[in-house]
This record gives sequence, C-alpha cells and structure tokens, in this order.
Amino acid sequence: MWGIAIIISVFSGGVQSILNDEGLIETIILSVYTKWILLSDIIWMCFFIVFILSRKQYKTESNLHYLTYKPLESISICVVIPAWNEAKSIEKVITDFQKQKFVKHVLLVDNNSSDNTVEIAQKVGAIVIKKNENKGYSHSVLLGLKEALKTDSNVVLFTEADSTYNGYDIEKMLSYLPNADMVLGSRYTQVLSEKGNQNSLMHIWGNILLAKLIQIKYFSLKHLGAVNLTDVGCAMRLMRRECLEKIIPLLSSKDSEYPYAGDSIQLHITMLSIEKNFRLVEIPITFNKRIGYSKFESSKFTKGIKWGAIFMWFILKS
Repeated sequence: MWGIAIIISVFSGGVQSILNDEGLIETIILSVYTKWILLSDIIWMCFFIVFILSRKQYKTESNLHYLTYKPLESISICVVIPAWNEAKSIEKVITDFQKQKFVKHVLLVDNNSSDNTVEIAQKVGAIVIKKNENKGYSHSVLLGLKEALKTDSNVVLFTEADSTYNGYDIEKMLSYLPNADMVLGSRYTQVLSEKGNQNSLMHIWGNILLAKLIQIKYFSLKHLGAVNLTDVGCAMRLMRRECLEKIIPLLSSKDSEYPYAGDSIQLHITMLSIEKNFRLVEIPITFNKRIGYSKFESSKFTKGIKWGAIFMWFILKS
C-alpha cells in the first residue's frame, strides 16, 4: 500500500513539477501524498511499539515456557502416513520407517486410492485404514492421529507417503523430545536437501513468511516469539502422546469427522500447541525429491498463491 502511494506521489509530483517549472524533490517532499504516507508510518509504528511492549511478559512463566527435562523411560512410536494413489513410493516409505529403532506401528490411512497402494501397504505389514470414499487430506490427517491414539505407542510421528522424508531423521528428532512436547521438521537447510526437490522459490519464501506471521501472532519481546519457525509446510513432526491427546478434541467437533481448519490442519495443530503452552522445537531435517506428483498442485503458480492466501487467512483469523 505504501509502495503504491509512493509511486503515485513520485509520478504526480514529477508531472506537476515539470508543468510548474519547480524542483522535483521539493515537490515530492511537500506533496499531500508524502504527508499522508509519513502520518500512516507514524501511526502504525506507534501501534507496533505499544504491541511489543505489551508482550514483554508474554509466555515467560518458568514452569511452562522454559527449560525442562522429561525423558521417556521407554519409547514406542506409531508412524501415521496419509496416502492417496501412492503405489510408486509406498513400499519404500513404509519399509524405511519400519526399520527405524523404536518404531512399533506404521499406520497408513488410505483416501480411497484407485491404484494398488492398499495392497502394497498390507503386503509389507502396515496397519491400513481404508476409506470407502475420498474425504480429503485433512480428514486423513485427523483420522490417522485418532487411530494412533488407539495403539499403545507413547510417541506419534506424522509424515508423508511420497518419499520426501527419511526415517533416519527420527533419531535426531527424538533427541529433542526430553525438552519438548512436539518436534517439527524444517526442510530449508540446503546441504540437507536433495537437489531438484519440489520446494520452489515461491514455496520457500511463502512458508517462511507464514512461519514468521505465526511468530508475530505469538510474539514475545524477550525471545521474539514463543516458538522459532521457518517452515510451516513441513509435514514431518514428532509428538508426545499426551500432547496429541489434549489437542485432538480441539481439532473438530464431536459431531463431525472433519477438522475445523480444513486443509490448514497442520497450521492449526502448531498454533493450538503454542496456545496450550506445549513446548515446540523446530529442527532441520533431510528432504528428498518426491516420487509421484503433488495432489495439491502447489508447485503451480496460481495454486501456490491460492494455498498461501488460504493459510495466511487462517493464521490471521484464528
């Protein structure tokens, strides 16, 4: 808005100065547009200063927001994988996670695939939850997390079926769990990313923008935010069972199997965790080229803008 106003000011001021044979710089400085721009800047800066000062003590309780050490006596992991027509990658993904230490259950939620995703998953020993119709990705996420709580696992890992994530990252994520309730992945460390992956320039900067918007929403003057985020689009996350148990009832109504947030469910989980004073830690993880194609088609410019707008609106209104 300010950029457009400045362009208008320069253009109109420049034309006026030529017509009146006046100095261009002097005309711009004295123009009405410039005065309104300066006034607007002063107003929003005043509001910003009031906002940051009001957050001086925000989320700074020692027993809720600072260091704790709560190691798990034993670890049993349930891996949740939503899938739809992922026959090309699903065997590799399931076997990769099955062989990781502490993984006891691999649970696949099939969104009514038309290929042989289900048959392959069953053949390699995954627990398969089959749906008789395609009810969408967010429905699969919520159903998978609910089913994970029916197992005896005390840690739940959420991931994707397209082979973009690696099972061996569980080890590094687990190392943070004694100090956290949920460990999020970040895909943006270059040396940990396979060249040619689907994270375009728009993906990277869009996710960073949304991540920092969440930090501003939960801004803390002392630590610049209750959590430090860089990648809200990363699906791989590890969480304590008790953390998930408290969040699940808040994701949908008792009368509905669909989440309130729709396809913004991952954002909703992150934001609810912050609001409920769970400790979140984001760490860099590895990221591979996708096997198959994106069901969201977010690599297309128009679709990417659409999803970005949906996610931004959800953050602002929630």
